Amino acid sequence: MAVGFAVTSAVEGNYNGNITWFVILSCLMAAMGGVIFGYDIGISGGVTSMESFLKRFFHEVYIKMNEDTKISNYCKFDSQLLTSFTSSLYIAGLFASFFASFVTRVFGRKPSMLTGGAAFLAGSALGGAASNVFMLILGRALLGVGVGFANQSVPLYLSEMAPPRYRGAFSNGFQFSVGIGALSASLINYGTQKIKGGWGWRVSLAMGAVPASILTLGALFLPETPNSLIQSHNGEEKAKSMLQLVRGTPSVQAELDDLIKANSNTQAIRQPFRTITQEKYRPQLVMAIAIPFFQQVTGINVIAFYAPVLFRTIGLGESASLMSAVVTGVIGCSSTFISMLIADKLGRRTLFLVGGIQMFVSQLMVGGIMAAKLGDHGGLSEGYAYVVLLSICIYVAGFGWSWGPLGWLVPSEIYPLEIRSAGQSITVAVSFIFTIAVAQASLAMLCHLKSGIFFFFGGWVAVMTAFVYLLLPETKNIPIEQMDRVWREHWFWKRIVDQEQETSRWKDPDPVPA
Repeated sequence: MAVGFAVTSAVEGNYNGNITWFVILSCLMAAMGGVIFGYDIGISGGVTSMESFLKRFFHEVYIKMNEDTKISNYCKFDSQLLTSFTSSLYIAGLFASFFASFVTRVFGRKPSMLTGGAAFLAGSALGGAASNVFMLILGRALLGVGVGFANQSVPLYLSEMAPPRYRGAFSNGFQFSVGIGALSASLINYGTQKIKGGWGWRVSLAMGAVPASILTLGALFLPETPNSLIQSHNGEEKAKSMLQLVRGTPSVQAELDDLIKANSNTQAIRQPFRTITQEKYRPQLVMAIAIPFFQQVTGINVIAFYAPVLFRTIGLGESASLMSAVVTGVIGCSSTFISMLIADKLGRRTLFLVGGIQMFVSQLMVGGIMAAKLGDHGGLSEGYAYVVLLSICIYVAGFGWSWGPLGWLVPSEIYPLEIRSAGQSITVAVSFIFTIAVAQASLAMLCHLKSGIFFFFGGWVAVMTAFVYLLLPETKNIPIEQMDRVWREHWFWKRIVDQEQETSRWKDPDPVPA
């Protein structure tokens, strides 16, 4: 039985247009929303391994790391207050994402990006100036508001501005930007930990203001997407002009007609969050929940948030741990860039499956070596430490060209316009919920499960790879306003979608409130 759906390149001929400098520059500016997200991920993991930062704000962890000779290697960083520093951002981002959905849908993608950049700018300033834990976590909350708005609006902006045949490359630019932000943070952490006087962490936290300023100022000059112009203002002429500009051709009528048709469906929707629960949107709702959930339980955030902490656990020093985080950052950026180049050629499913197998094998290797060679005291030998580092690099590469970028790309392209903002909000919210859970539990899990934490996440990688193989249709080269066809032709989802359509023929349409 076939369990996938491949599309032909003939679909590309429906719309005209190519990549233009206008759309490239617009998307580069918007992608700064990914940079601020990645920068925070990289910075939080780095500063929590700096002794000067721990001594000032998390003295208990500092004592366990330097003076307690009886505590297990796996438990030195186990502190709920320390993990709260990381997860507080995502708690704030979770609540912000729902308000961001309203702003994105009613006022457009630009105001959401502007709000996100401004909030992140304020949070960076407060974090850099922090004198106590309260200021530190309040700054993190403001960063969370910024990330919540940026993660809501930027993937939508990129997918709507990109030509259909290149949508994978453009949308994967979000995850590439996340990687650039994380790599920049790792390099800054490596440099600032050498500053004498122990205040380098302030520079690390405050430097988040640089990409936030670029996003905030850039959002003032960014064009709104044609989809948003039609949805927010019902301005068909403005949308046509913008579409001609971003596609570089006057022949955009076919794409414009689909946008107008999608918008007419939107006007009948008064409660998009209730609408998305209807049976005809069941495939999209399942993916809106499953994909961000699986993205988080790959275990990537154990690496992203706590890579330097993990490397110190296996016996590397402070500088070596931060440099190892730089190495994994380079690997992540490189693999995501490769994904940008091949996602529209090989397809989403192929990358998901190859990346999943690669991640599964590498996690088993890391868990096996740590189980056999790393006890509660002492460290790994240099040889085994570098084998673990190599295995983690293989794992990061697998994530970088599969669940990293595709975890944002696929949800951003599968929703019809009438539920797009609500669907993206659910995706972001689920991502934040499980990011909070993983961030808050990771160090405790490392303490209690020890090497078993890698087998735990490896099991989830096996489950999600099977999920993709069985239930995710291929979406490459499908125009975003024609995406409903992939569900009607998929071996499993067509039974649900066709059944709903058959039922709806015998029912009167719901009245539209006056």
